[in-house]
Amino acid sequence: MSKVLIIDDDEPLLRALRLNFAARGYQVQTAGSGAAGLAAAAHHPPDLVIVDLGLPDLDGLDVVAGIRGYSGVPIIVLSARHSGPTKVQALDAGADDYVTKPFGMDELLARMRAALRRAAPAPSAPVIATPAFTLDLSTKQATGPDGTLIRLTPTEWHLVEVLARHEGKLVEHKRLLREVWGPQYETETNYLRVHFANLRRKLEPDPSRPRYFVTEPGIGYRMDVTPAAG
Repeated sequence: MSKVLIIDDDEPLLRALRLNFAARGYQVQTAGSGAAGLAAAAHHPPDLVIVDLGLPDLDGLDVVAGIRGYSGVPIIVLSARHSGPTKVQALDAGADDYVTKPFGMDELLARMRAALRRAAPAPSAPVIATPAFTLDLSTKQATGPDGTLIRLTPTEWHLVEVLARHEGKLVEHKRLLREVWGPQYETETNYLRVHFANLRRKLEPDPSRPRYFVTEPGIGYRMDVTPAAG
């Protein structure tokens, strides 16, 4: 049974979500403020977090960043803020998905299932070793050259997994968006820009001159982990 933490100060919405999620077998915990949500996430780690941006005490973006600072749990932002820049800020803070209010319950449940699938460990996958990092896709563990653990979010892992299946080959924007977020996101290339910038910051020796996660402008991305010539 997956544990879901909902952080929102809209009590009628909390009741509706609690009833719908419980009816589908989820274990639900709710928090009506950012501080309470951060405490709940720390003391009773959930399998998925849903966060509203308009909380009474903290900005929801700070709550997302606070949880992401120590946890790779999937985070879905649920907010009435529709602007593109706000969505980018939420993804940059560590959110894996963004759902705007009003929303359809079936759509939210589908996105929850997708986020939980992305967070699940891969059954078997190779270890990718480079001078800059090592990725164990079966255990979802990334380490630096000195063995230091590098924390990647579930969405970042999913992007790595897709590229790893096609190592050395170009993967188009639409394919990445479809596999990671779903077919309705095939035009949301800003999602890719945000998450690949984070991947490069964490894994590339020089993020401004990426060696391993390469952009083909206007087309897509490829992972190149072959040793450099010479």
